[in-house]
Amino acid sequence: MKSFLPIASALLFASSGLAGWAADTHDAQVSYNIVEVGDVSLFYREAGPVTAPTILLLHGFPSSSHMFRDLIPELAETYHVIAPDYPGFGQSSAPDAGDYDYDFATLSATIAAFVDTLEISNYTLFMQDFGGPVGFRLAQANPEKIDGIIIQNATIHSQGWNPDIVSQFVPFWENRTSETEAPLRGFFSPETTRWQYTQGANLTSRINPDAWVSDQAGLDRPGNHEIQLEYLWNYQDNVTQYPQWQAYLAENQPDTLIVWGRNDPFFLTEGVEAIQELVPDADVHLFDAGHFALETHSSEIGEAVHRFMSR
Repeated sequence: MKSFLPIASALLFASSGLAGWAADTHDAQVSYNIVEVGDVSLFYREAGPVTAPTILLLHGFPSSSHMFRDLIPELAETYHVIAPDYPGFGQSSAPDAGDYDYDFATLSATIAAFVDTLEISNYTLFMQDFGGPVGFRLAQANPEKIDGIIIQNATIHSQGWNPDIVSQFVPFWENRTSETEAPLRGFFSPETTRWQYTQGANLTSRINPDAWVSDQAGLDRPGNHEIQLEYLWNYQDNVTQYPQWQAYLAENQPDTLIVWGRNDPFFLTEGVEAIQELVPDADVHLFDAGHFALETHSSEIGEAVHRFMSR
């Protein structure tokens, strides 16, 4: 009988290891949830062990948490990952503009309440495009909650904007009329949505067409163009906040990772250089990609996030 003890012990050890592996695999499985926050229902994706450090993924326009579908599994084996859809985006509710203010201050307050509802006390921000104005408002309001920031094609400097894009926004911001709205309504067309994904991306064979098809389906919902116009109209308030967010970085020197598609047709690498001047220790990775760099470089960005989070 004694001769079987080492085998039994080995089997028990192996079983324990398999059980642990199974638990880790279960934790990494993405769940899809809805939570009520004030007057809106927020859809969110969640994965990873809840006891691990949390990464809050904040998406851009015209996407949703769908843009993180490849990144989440890469991070969830080690980290607790949360990715909400904003009101008017993805699977979240889209109340009438009379019932919800579609501006970035209100949106940021909604996401802050969402984080509190899930009882998340500290987190690392991952911000892309619209996620920048949302995330920097969260960080400025409660810097003690921020473990680090990850910026992916989200500028907080005027020199980070492509002047050709600015020329379409400024007349709209200065005098909102049907004529000045017209160029902005162009951002809602299927051709432009696809262009946002493909422009500047050299590895186009990696881009899943489901990405822009999903985004366009959201844009085409009845009344959604008006919702998005309200967000784009209010974006001018973000520009006025740039000096405050720059001061936040300069004063707090948060651990910062920048993962950026260098060929972005909206946000230029001058915006990256400006952030580096504020946070000299920022870890910077530029990819030969466009605005939605995760579409072509999800694995590379995931590796950069792992190195950043583990240091």
